Amino acid sequence: MSVTPIRLFGDPVLRTPAAPVVDFDKELRQLVGDLTETMLEAGGAGLAAPQIGVGLRVFTWYVDGQLGHLVNPDVTPVGEETEDGAEGCLSIPGFRFDCRRHLYVAATGWNMDGDPIRVEGSHVLARAVQHETDHLDGVLFVDRLDDEARAAALEAIAEAEWAGMGGYLPTLKVSPH
Repeated sequence: MSVTPIRLFGDPVLRTPAAPVVDFDKELRQLVGDLTETMLEAGGAGLAAPQIGVGLRVFTWYVDGQLGHLVNPDVTPVGEETEDGAEGCLSIPGFRFDCRRHLYVAATGWNMDGDPIRVEGSHVLARAVQHETDHLDGVLFVDRLDDEARAAALEAIAEAEWAGMGGYLPTLKVSPH
């Protein structure tokens, strides 16, 4: 396991939908380990494989002292209740913006050994699961902001010290939800 560099806003891998995992093998276990170590080292609540340059549908989370991972997630909102809350992203370091998310979710998928699992969460865990699943679909949380907030966020991000590192040009993708 190793700490891996996190890709920053503007890197095309963050806008590319990830492929489903088909092999539950040593490489997948290594990926989950790398995601976990990288997330914990960076102090994040979650980390998706595309954020370390791997285009597979895998993410980890660390919320309320609980560590977990999900492979090939299928996330379903539970109820209609939503809430605005400050949200950040390890791929957009130093920024937090209010983002509306479902308050409760249920997610199904597999663990790294190929065993089916179900995760139910609310508040921070629900937000983390939705945020990381968005990463797997090539969606960033700034895409979910209303037009005015998104414009302000993108302007602030463009002025970040790290903006444009690696020669990547940011693209905007509006969420279909």
